[in-house]
Amino acid sequence: MTANVAVEPTPGIPLWNDPSLPATTRVDALIGAMTLREKTAQLYGVWVGASNEGGEVAPHQHDMEEAVDLEALLPSGLGQLTRPFGTVPVDPAVGALSLARTQARIAAANRFGIPAVAHDECLAGFAAWGATAYPVPLSWGATFDPDAVCRMAAAIGRDMRSVGLHQGLAPVLDVVRDARWGRVEETIGEDPYLVGTIGTAYVRGLQSAGVLATLKHFVGYSASRAGRNLAPVPMGTRERADVLLPPFEMALREGGAHSVMHAYTDTDGIPAAADEQLLTALLRDTWDFEGTVVADYFGIAFLKTLHGVAADWADAAGTALAAGVDVELPNVKTFGAPLVRAVTEGRVPERLIDRALRHVLLQKAMLGLLDSGWSAVPPALDGADLDDPDALRGKIDLDPPENRRLAREIAEKAVVLLSNDGTLPLPRPRRIALIGPNATEPTAVLGCYSFPQHIGVRHPGTPLGIELPTLRDTLAAEFPDAEITVAHGTGIDDGDLSGLREAARVAGEADVAVVALGDRAGLFGQGTSGEGCDAEALVLPGAQQRLLDCLLDAGTPVITVLLAGRPYALGRAANESAAIVQSFFPGEEGTHAIAGVLSGRVNPSGRLPVSVPRGPGSQPTTYLGARLAHASEVSNIDPTPAFAFGHGLSYTSFDWTDLAVTAQAAPTDGEFTLAFTVRNTGERPGAEVVQLYLHDPVASVVQPVQRLVGYTRVELAPGEARRIRVTVPADLASFTGRDGRRVVEPGELEVRLAASSTDPRLTARVTLTGAERHVDHTRRLHATFEEDTD
Repeated sequence: MTANVAVEPTPGIPLWNDPSLPATTRVDALIGAMTLREKTAQLYGVWVGASNEGGEVAPHQHDMEEAVDLEALLPSGLGQLTRPFGTVPVDPAVGALSLARTQARIAAANRFGIPAVAHDECLAGFAAWGATAYPVPLSWGATFDPDAVCRMAAAIGRDMRSVGLHQGLAPVLDVVRDARWGRVEETIGEDPYLVGTIGTAYVRGLQSAGVLATLKHFVGYSASRAGRNLAPVPMGTRERADVLLPPFEMALREGGAHSVMHAYTDTDGIPAAADEQLLTALLRDTWDFEGTVVADYFGIAFLKTLHGVAADWADAAGTALAAGVDVELPNVKTFGAPLVRAVTEGRVPERLIDRALRHVLLQKAMLGLLDSGWSAVPPALDGADLDDPDALRGKIDLDPPENRRLAREIAEKAVVLLSNDGTLPLPRPRRIALIGPNATEPTAVLGCYSFPQHIGVRHPGTPLGIELPTLRDTLAAEFPDAEITVAHGTGIDDGDLSGLREAARVAGEADVAVVALGDRAGLFGQGTSGEGCDAEALVLPGAQQRLLDCLLDAGTPVITVLLAGRPYALGRAANESAAIVQSFFPGEEGTHAIAGVLSGRVNPSGRLPVSVPRGPGSQPTTYLGARLAHASEVSNIDPTPAFAFGHGLSYTSFDWTDLAVTAQAAPTDGEFTLAFTVRNTGERPGAEVVQLYLHDPVASVVQPVQRLVGYTRVELAPGEARRIRVTVPADLASFTGRDGRRVVEPGELEVRLAASSTDPRLTARVTLTGAERHVDHTRRLHATFEEDTD
């Protein structure tokens, strides 16, 4: 046991600026020295946009906000700077200088010298002009590869930290419950274990670079009624506990995420921003979370304007503080003057402000923002001439070759081959018809939170800032001897049928027709996928299905290629296409990945993170359904998917054999072990994704027919075999019981080793014995996969 050693303060340095002292000592001293107005100033942000001339940032105005007077605000301090790079196009080096000058001004203006935490979006890469646009999170899920996602997130974090940012607003850990929801592209998939493991890998990577990860949206946003953005959430306590909460639990416990963002929605009448049981009792008291809870943009004001649970701004501020929200984002609305007045009038206790302030200041201490030696100059500008902004232009590269290589690796691993009659890989076609609205569109690979689609569209004439080769470009490079004829056919969502005849003619004269369909990412109705771009039904937007059907009638083999943000029903094409290649906004290297799959240069290994529906109107449904959620004789609606969760084909083949179970029974606090062999029986290297599903035939409450509890990617050379041992803790069989506690019940289980949720290859039947056992957030979360060398 180590005795506590007292540390003497450094002479001449205020306690809060002394990095040799414990953070709690420093923060306690600082809180004790602050006025009420100085305290509240640390609890809100100001939305800014970096200056492209290198000057200090200018407050960004939003149609929900009044003008911000920085001169009046800054003497009290400032908690956060909102999106200095993700607001307007700005050269990265000049933007970094602008941010540095602003930080210096903030620190100089308040009597404690405290700078702001600067945050930005990083959902599919750092959302800055000229930064790498990686595949969207739905593609991360399709890789089933946490290691690759961790490496990507570390690269994103390094780029953000290099220019002076401290916090990233990612990952999204919402589990897809209804694919009509516009933000499906931002999610990792429809299974909580997949979402949790991939999301946790992202957190680890981002925070390894010194950037705080922000988990969102806590919790229930994706379960909104009818898939509508911000709609009420008709969710029971077990769905919340067993489907939506586990990814957050894992990312906090195993990833160590430092921030959580509350959801916009209300569940059973309680808005997340006002839910003390969620934000305090569960998050802090049960899960021991010590970081910051930040508001989703304008979410505190929404307690008054949208939810109607607050009478005025002060009431909204007090309600959110009491629930456990620490920071108002993106701007000051309720935590400023209204909150100060509420405290002085006795409407809100000051202890709530002190509680939130402690979380904020401890985080600033961790980031070094309270240290006496703090500098506003970010690493990327070390040694640069800060007096000459023009000389800095082009000096910071946020899309270097190593980023692009990583973006391509993830894009290649994320492409899912849904079907193939043997047409793929293409041999050496002489004539290729390339048809469809995404055939020649550079931004067809980007999601709604990429800089070009999120910000760039509001600045016409501004260069994209990154190279975005079209599918036409990459097919020409992949098949240099082929004649490629392009036909537009129809638009993404314009319904135009005038080009169908020409498209059919072009297809009829070719050896193969590649039809590039899907989405256009946008915001609030400006696209077919993205925030506020919800779908009434899962039918391809516009006249794309008509175009697809027309081409299927042309007599030429049709390869359907989807660049989309959600899965769509494909009608007859699900069975009649020669092949279907699914990609979910695969980023700046995405068309290279798709072309590589078509040629065979890339052996596809992606697996579906969401089911592809057979019909457009069967939502909401996911594979994670109880018996009554599946097809039955008592309903004429069949929700069976055309392509199931976890599905994906390869250009090689795999055999799974020789299942052995070490013991047919294990106690409810024990584990059981399986072993089996996977062999590549084809003629080329490939990756098989082994998925572990659990089926509980009899339980005290209704359970999903099966649920994913583990997976691993197995890379095998032709003819190579690997013996794999899987250890499965009984804890993985736990669920929320009738009394609201998580329980492991004795009884029989089926453990399915499968290539998808509908393709079990090997099944073991085991029995859990002994007493019913209650578990909590410290339970074991993973099965372990190891090579069996015995």
